[in-house]
Amino acid sequence: MTDTATIPPLSGLRVLDFAQFLAGPVAALRLADLGAEVIKIERPQGGDSCRSMVVNEQILEGDSLVFHTFNRGKKSVAADLKEPADLEKIRRLIASADVMIHNFRPGVMERIGLDYPAVRKINPRLVYGTVSGYGNEGPWRDKPGQDLLVQALSGIAWLNGNADDGPIPTGFAMLDVATAGNLVQGILACLLRRGITGKGALVEVSLLSAALDLTFEQFTCFLNDAKRQPQRHRIGNANPYQPAPYGIYKTVSGYLAIAMTPLSELARLLQAPEIDAFGQERAFCDRNDIKAVIAGILATRTTDEWLGILEPAGVWCAPVLDWPDFIASDGFEALDAVQTIRSASGDEAYTTRCPIRIDGRNLGKGEGAPALGLHTRTILKSFAAGEE
Repeated sequence: MTDTATIPPLSGLRVLDFAQFLAGPVAALRLADLGAEVIKIERPQGGDSCRSMVVNEQILEGDSLVFHTFNRGKKSVAADLKEPADLEKIRRLIASADVMIHNFRPGVMERIGLDYPAVRKINPRLVYGTVSGYGNEGPWRDKPGQDLLVQALSGIAWLNGNADDGPIPTGFAMLDVATAGNLVQGILACLLRRGITGKGALVEVSLLSAALDLTFEQFTCFLNDAKRQPQRHRIGNANPYQPAPYGIYKTVSGYLAIAMTPLSELARLLQAPEIDAFGQERAFCDRNDIKAVIAGILATRTTDEWLGILEPAGVWCAPVLDWPDFIASDGFEALDAVQTIRSASGDEAYTTRCPIRIDGRNLGKGEGAPALGLHTRTILKSFAAGEE
């Protein structure tokens, strides 16, 4: 009897990944981690533009290392969608697929003839996922859908930093990754529905929608506060709508993060009755003055000394670690979060593994990204003969 616990949950599904750069390929990567066969459809000249997007001068097997992190374990088919012969082969491949993903700007797939209405005629059971920057309507639809630009347009950059700072974006592609997660959720939901109805679906996500979804707590506060721009804390801002002491504070040896804590309890532990004098009801209105007092006290001892006082009392707090300290921690070791990927020639690099565990097992693929067009012949030869 087959041990179903060893079979990846999406084993047997075929995903066609037409996407480039990050959000679309990361969604396809997650489906690959979950067991699907993912085939990248790339242009013959250069392929996915991310292949040449070298970050930190790191390259693996001639392609950007970051490209490998988004595309590990996939297959690659090189096809010129402007050439009728190649396009016909891809149409036949689409007929065999379960999922198709792209992140072309609005209108591109319509011109090629692979938009959802056209593809649905080829394969009514297909789940068709699209990623855009700003949706398919409105005056922003043709703007570049890039993470930093959407952080700027969505107001997110004005949530970070302290009150006297200018706009500060996050130091990573937060919206690309969040958008990928939204796409995966929609695809999986539609695959489940397809199992009941037999019909495919169109799943549409955008970076701008992801920006609002990620900030739903703060944006809801804004909508119900006469739509006034949130005011960041002057000291240690971490969330403009949270009361004191919420934030990050400097100590003698580093930094300390403190989350939601009653002022009376913190006043007792810091031996600072002046904090308690504000009263809990003023924890938001007087947050800057309260945090100034707290900051002055926390600056007198090391982070470890304060942790020794606050953690045993149940205060939600943590040291602020940099990455060298983080990977040296017991918490990181227990996570088992890093895997080795290998190129076709045996070169190795490290990256993160899939964060999902299924039946007690870590997921992930140890192969690096495929060479451009590596699987073109083996995958398309049967379709060229009109077979499936």
